[in-house]
Amino acid sequence: MFLQNIQFFENSLKNSDIDNIINNMVNNNDIRLNDIVTLLETKDIQHLGIVGNYLREHLYGKTVTFINNLILNYTNVCITYCKFCAFYRPPNHYESYTVSKEEVLNRIIFAKSNFNIKQVLFQGGHNPKLNIEYYEEIFKTITDKCPDVAIHGLSASEIDMISKVNRSSTVEVLQRLKESGLTTLPGAGAEILDDEVKKAISPLKISSDTWLRIMEEAHKQDIKSSATMMYGTVETVEQRARHLLKILELQRKTNGFMAFIPWSFEPNKTEIQDKGVVNYPLGGFELLKMISVSRIIFNGLIDHLQSSWLTNGVGMAQLAIFHGSDDFGGTLIGEEVVSATGARSTELLASNIINSIKSMNFIPAERNNKYEIIKRY
Repeated sequence: MFLQNIQFFENSLKNSDIDNIINNMVNNNDIRLNDIVTLLETKDIQHLGIVGNYLREHLYGKTVTFINNLILNYTNVCITYCKFCAFYRPPNHYESYTVSKEEVLNRIIFAKSNFNIKQVLFQGGHNPKLNIEYYEEIFKTITDKCPDVAIHGLSASEIDMISKVNRSSTVEVLQRLKESGLTTLPGAGAEILDDEVKKAISPLKISSDTWLRIMEEAHKQDIKSSATMMYGTVETVEQRARHLLKILELQRKTNGFMAFIPWSFEPNKTEIQDKGVVNYPLGGFELLKMISVSRIIFNGLIDHLQSSWLTNGVGMAQLAIFHGSDDFGGTLIGEEVVSATGARSTELLASNIINSIKSMNFIPAERNNKYEIIKRY
């Protein structure tokens, strides 16, 4: 059995119920809803953390990766009005903006010259005035002028918006964007893959099934993606567990998710906080539990797990490494979505990440868009 093969576990872990669940998940790949709920409800995060850390170390040893990355939030115009978002502005609002194609290129060239970025994370609001040609021209220009900068862009919900503006299928949109230079898709727009939750926090956004369908369409076109979960709004623990199962089921079908990124909701300056629904973020305890449980559930299926420093801070991201995450995520230059909450500074350079990883006696390694290591420090 998995735990019985490790002397450290035999001496350290005493919770037989948790042990049995973990053994069944890891040895038999038997992932059941009730078992996920049990793991997510336990207070024994040290128990889970030891397992998560072992699984991470078995795969990656002391190496922790990151990517030099530019965040480019190309528009804040949005007509989905999500209650958890402090970033969006309705059309014609005095604070609304859309970045010109020339400015997009200028920002990327500047970031490439000054920070040697390997990826641009290209995301924004659901802007009904932007047709697919806007994105095609930008992506083709980026690919032409900065061919070694990968485009990690456009959530499933943005793909859906483009298809509506363009009156075409999401399959066609993905195909045209790939031909224009799109490399991979971020996992945004998933939040919690449960339509009861979506109805409460983002009723105008795509459904859970639509998110999953678009991700499957992308994977079938060999467009790899991340999978995400934003937890800590109105969802139950069981709804979180169902979200994880849906990601798991699609990964078994397509093997298209490169990484899983759980992050906690930041309520500051959002409608959800204004109405008193959620006043505070869940914090580090739930993050560490989520990291460990995700590593156990996705063991052998989704290789990489990000530590999500953006909404939890660098200190918690360091602790997350000891609970199963192997990737620090990206350097953040120019991020505007989380920063709109005012919760914390959202800029972090490679030197900060390298020092944070080294301070834990791990080995920092820069990766590319496909999680291939290109430099160790």
